[in-house]
Amino acid sequence: MTSPVDPDPAAHRESYGRLFLRFLRFGLLAWGGPVAQIAMIRQELVEEEGWISRERFNRVLAVYQILPGPEAHELCVYFGMRAGGRWGGFLAGLGFMLPGFLLMFALSWFYIQYGVGSPVFAALFAGFQPAVVALIVRAVHRIGQHVLVDRWLWLVAAVSGIAFLVGVNFLIILCAGGAVYVLVKRSRPGFALAVAALAILSLLAVAAIAAGNGLPPSSGLAGSTVRAAAERPSLFQLFYYGLRSGLLTFGGAYTVIPFLQHDAVVAGRFMTNDQFLDGLALSGILPAPLIIFSTFVGYLGGGPAGALLLTLGVFLPAFCFTLIGHDALERLVENQALHAFLDGVTASVVGLITATALGLAREGLSQPAAWVIFALSLLVLYRWKAKAAVAGVVLGAGLLGLLLFL
Repeated sequence: MTSPVDPDPAAHRESYGRLFLRFLRFGLLAWGGPVAQIAMIRQELVEEEGWISRERFNRVLAVYQILPGPEAHELCVYFGMRAGGRWGGFLAGLGFMLPGFLLMFALSWFYIQYGVGSPVFAALFAGFQPAVVALIVRAVHRIGQHVLVDRWLWLVAAVSGIAFLVGVNFLIILCAGGAVYVLVKRSRPGFALAVAALAILSLLAVAAIAAGNGLPPSSGLAGSTVRAAAERPSLFQLFYYGLRSGLLTFGGAYTVIPFLQHDAVVAGRFMTNDQFLDGLALSGILPAPLIIFSTFVGYLGGGPAGALLLTLGVFLPAFCFTLIGHDALERLVENQALHAFLDGVTASVVGLITATALGLAREGLSQPAAWVIFALSLLVLYRWKAKAAVAGVVLGAGLLGLLLFL
């Protein structure tokens, strides 16, 4: 006789102080990316202490995998809210992100004060950069194999990448990708194909006109040679960049890369691609979601206040989705049309990451030694499955950089 599904247990309650310290500890142990972070949270709060049932945990995780934002952080806010209300959710989310934020803030200060002009640090970061390109390539493959499950999604990703390379605004790309896939799922593939063909012809025309006028496309690829502008962005702009990026991180933390790279390197021009790669490298060695590199971007754009505001913008949606309307979102994600739209958006994001990776690779793989570090890093990332793989690869590449570039 089969046992019935376990009912969801009564809500676990904890004091605000204990909640904050518990999730602060999670933040200090947050190595290995979202999969390892989610497994750590599940093991302690679901398997060992039974805060919620396994079935409910799976449903909650499904919600956060569809929504933008770092899933591990959103889960912390959710568990904190169950144990201590909205203040509990806020303190849990703050505790989880605080170690990574403080460490990245300190490293950003150190980078500006000492790292830029030092030959030792220049060699170290020259080794970091090809490893980061390898991380992005691995992420594109990992995300793509779960997202691009049919030929339509492959087409959406390819057209989106081309569109980004010729300078189409990424918000237009994301909306178009989602709309095309909704048409496909509603059994209107002919109309969807016509829309895709029209988009391809329009992109070819834009590229031809730009080439004829000698105008470079305003994409991540062209942005690889952009140097920092004299005028810094306002603090409000930095907060807006972070908020918009936080609302568009479908499919994991790596999906924020094309949006912040566009804002910081291509449009805002307050960073170079070299510096952007350095920030990604620093985030890879910290116990934190990769998205914490937004603190580095904000610091270079507006100093300490810029770091705080851009980070706040990136993480604000992850707090608000749960604190304001998690239950409503659970009901909303049952809508299959929304699923199709978000699948199309995520496929578009894969195309954007691929296009951005081309520009970053152009900057980070400019020497034969960098190609050697890139190849070795990629090989290790595919074969080493431990939690410390990302940090180990980045640090190892830095040591190789010291040997080869110093």
